Amino acid sequence: MRRLSRRMVVGGLDLGGGAPVSVQAMAKSDPRDPDALAREIEALRAAGAQMVRLAVPDQEAARVFGNLKRIFPSVPLVADVHFNASVALACIYEGADKLRINPGNIGGPRRLEEVALEASRAGVPIRVGVNSGSLERELLERYGGPVPQALAESALRNARLVEEAGQPDVVVSVKASSVPSTVEAYRLVAQGSDYPLHLGLTGAGPPSRGAAKSCLALGILLYQGIGDTIRVSLTADACEEVRLGRAILEALELRPPGPDLVSCPTCGRCRVDLKGLVAQVEPLLVEVGIPLKVAVMGCEVNGPGEAREADVGLAAGKGRGAIFRKGRIVRTVPEEEFLPALRREMEALALERGVSPQS
Repeated sequence: MRRLSRRMVVGGLDLGGGAPVSVQAMAKSDPRDPDALAREIEALRAAGAQMVRLAVPDQEAARVFGNLKRIFPSVPLVADVHFNASVALACIYEGADKLRINPGNIGGPRRLEEVALEASRAGVPIRVGVNSGSLERELLERYGGPVPQALAESALRNARLVEEAGQPDVVVSVKASSVPSTVEAYRLVAQGSDYPLHLGLTGAGPPSRGAAKSCLALGILLYQGIGDTIRVSLTADACEEVRLGRAILEALELRPPGPDLVSCPTCGRCRVDLKGLVAQVEPLLVEVGIPLKVAVMGCEVNGPGEAREADVGLAAGKGRGAIFRKGRIVRTVPEEEFLPALRREMEALALERGVSPQS
């Protein structure tokens, strides 16, 4: 059962209150390079990002942010501001759909109140983000380190500061690089408040390790009904983060299923270049434009069964393979015809469903 949090709106996107869990991304381009940022926003939206966050370190970047908001009026854009209340205010005036701040470094209580009141007047929610690497010294000393209890106490304390300063639309995140610490910190915040929660890890790492940690932490929390929006963090292209975030939600059935590619890990029985074939089939699923389950299997043990259960399947043997469609073999083709044959069946199913393939 989903934890029921406060509901708010971020640039037309419902957040919290039982709204579908959204996937967001953070742009990695120079915050003062409008052309690079515009290209990245386009790519992130195409990959499935529903909200895009931009670092805004100074007034020049705030002006760029405003120009981008005018170029992308329908994309919820989040301004990530630290150390400078004037920049946070500029982002509000430039049309930010949400702010991400740390109340402890924005310039003191008076400046925090100024930002919170202006955000409230403009209908701009504020995310309070607490990371294990930026906890208050007093909490570190009291708890002996960035333990989950310290993260949760910091997050709730700072969220309440924003609320008391005049903006009740507060989103909270508590990120650590440790999966157990992240999970426990979010559980504590979930138990102690009704703030919508932005899930993620900090410093998750390179794709292989970071993906495993993100899937574990976010998967555990989401399965327990905790979380309203997610951002996967990887030392990789931001579009890869978005695709993984969507995959996590699809695997937990928290969003409509997208294309599903099933393939065997290969073993000594495989006599074809299955890895190369799978790399070519994956983008075809996006091109076809409908949710399909496609199985690409490399031997006679599990191949026929998996291929039969998919919308379109291949059970490959030595130099030849059987093409399946909706549970039955439609033809047998040589290895060089594997990809064209799979494409034809996928496109035929798309046309049956009234969709003209993008390719």
